[in-house]
Amino acid sequence: MRESLRIANCSGFFGDRLAAAREMVDGGPIDVLTGDYLAELTMAILWKSRSKDPEAGYAGTFLTQMQDVLATCLERGVRVVSNAGGLQPGALARRIETLAGEQGLAPVVGVVDGDDVLDRLEAFQQAGHDLAHMDTGRTLAEARVHPVTANAYLGGWGIARALDLGCDVVVTGRVTDAALVIGPSAAHFGWDRRDWDRLAGALVAGHIIECGAQTTGGNYSFFQEVPGLDHVGFPLVEMHEDGTFVVTKHPGTGGLVSVGTVTAQLLYEIEGVRYRNPDVTARFDTIRLIPDGPDRVAVSGIKGEPPPPTTKLALNHLGGFKNSMTFVLTGLDIEEKATAVEAALWAAVGGRQTFADTAVELIRSDRPDPNSNEHAMATLRVTVKDQDPGKAGRAFSRAAVELALAHYPGFFVTTPPGEASPYAVYWPALVPAELIDHRVTVGSHTELVPHVTEPRDEADLPEPALPPVAGGETVETALGRLIGARSGDKGGNANVGVWIESDEGFAWLAGFLDVERFRSLLPETRPLPVDRYVFPNLRAINFVVRGLLGEGVSSSTRVDPQAKSLGEYLRAKLVQAPRAFLRDPPGRPNI
Repeated sequence: MRESLRIANCSGFFGDRLAAAREMVDGGPIDVLTGDYLAELTMAILWKSRSKDPEAGYAGTFLTQMQDVLATCLERGVRVVSNAGGLQPGALARRIETLAGEQGLAPVVGVVDGDDVLDRLEAFQQAGHDLAHMDTGRTLAEARVHPVTANAYLGGWGIARALDLGCDVVVTGRVTDAALVIGPSAAHFGWDRRDWDRLAGALVAGHIIECGAQTTGGNYSFFQEVPGLDHVGFPLVEMHEDGTFVVTKHPGTGGLVSVGTVTAQLLYEIEGVRYRNPDVTARFDTIRLIPDGPDRVAVSGIKGEPPPPTTKLALNHLGGFKNSMTFVLTGLDIEEKATAVEAALWAAVGGRQTFADTAVELIRSDRPDPNSNEHAMATLRVTVKDQDPGKAGRAFSRAAVELALAHYPGFFVTTPPGEASPYAVYWPALVPAELIDHRVTVGSHTELVPHVTEPRDEADLPEPALPPVAGGETVETALGRLIGARSGDKGGNANVGVWIESDEGFAWLAGFLDVERFRSLLPETRPLPVDRYVFPNLRAINFVVRGLLGEGVSSSTRVDPQAKSLGEYLRAKLVQAPRAFLRDPPGRPNI
């Protein structure tokens, strides 16, 4: 058994803290520096960049970070693995080599690609693969849309092979977020392609650190307990040969690594018990978290199963144009004012039915007997979507502004009239995994990474045994005084993961928060399918709300189109709950 492998993260999204790469390289010993830059929306953003410059289409911030730390990484033997290549991993690799040459460096740079299948979509369909939307079942042909990006989610074995070939830096296209940890771990420890439990451990480790500071106290429900919240440190994992690992961060950095912060990230953007990846399927019902000292959590017990026979594709197509105007309503008769101005606006633009889609939301932030002007205000947000940018553009926004002197008292809007913005629509689909060419290129050498086919019996798992519901005195309280929550998006769906700290508390939570009560607490979920998944080992429950975000990504008309705040909304709801499970009053944040 070789020593543990220290894998650090320096980016959770395209736009994350630039200084994180330097902080992770200088903050303590690491073996691998990883960065995750891609999301469904990011691929559409990169497409816009490439349409203006054929050599663009990658995350330029990664190049800025490499300019800062590449020399140090080479000196210390730290290998760099990132999916910042986006739509142009080859172009990014060339830029890195040029940058290195300017610094007198000569790293071996590898490229992992084959994920871009845009030019193969027609062939897939002709071969009988209809590219049906994973949520709606509608086929791509039925929708009559034309994707501008189409990328398969690759696994970690291309990264592992590039490292075996001696690469100092590996840049990839659309690999799964966790592949950035699976690849280096498999290469370092010499794992077999069928070491399911070990691979599942690396998959879970990758999921925990893929979003950067979100596992070290960022976006944490109990943020008052997080020290140094003004500058949270980024995470790293100490991977072991058997697939177990420890989650931690560099000493002296802000933030917190605890069973709670790790649980929160485990629940982020997941669905059920099985977490599927091109390399392995991890059983989330087997994960065990144990404190391992200050800012250290040991993770073990993870069981793995073979990967699915299909590979997920992330397609993006241009959905049309979108525009919003927000009216501020103040004082008395808020609802009457909203009804009247909405009617006037639709009349001014030829009727609500003239647009392909509309959304109207009255946000009541006003208070009785307000103690400031702002406390008397509510907002009415009107959004329109259409294929015609002219109709959804200034013709709409100007009509809103033209009501300024001719309508309700106190009229004003938050923005001047503006043009409509194009929006992308995310389309997830599946194809047989063997159709994807997973390539590794190092210098002039290119080779394919074969997909592992393994018989699998993904039988339904038995319902977890739940403890009896706890009793005791109850009080009316905000749900968040007992539980933490983490929420996010997957295309048009939203997930809300909730957890509680004690076994006794989980006995109450599992019995109390069923789908019916979840829907009653969040009224906008009532007409939608809601799935509930229980994780007794994590004292957690995950809810998936299907269709809450419409078509997802930038096409959603919700104020929070990625459902980041949905969990905190749930925590704010008043319920009757056992007094015994109320958390102690939170401390003051150290900021």
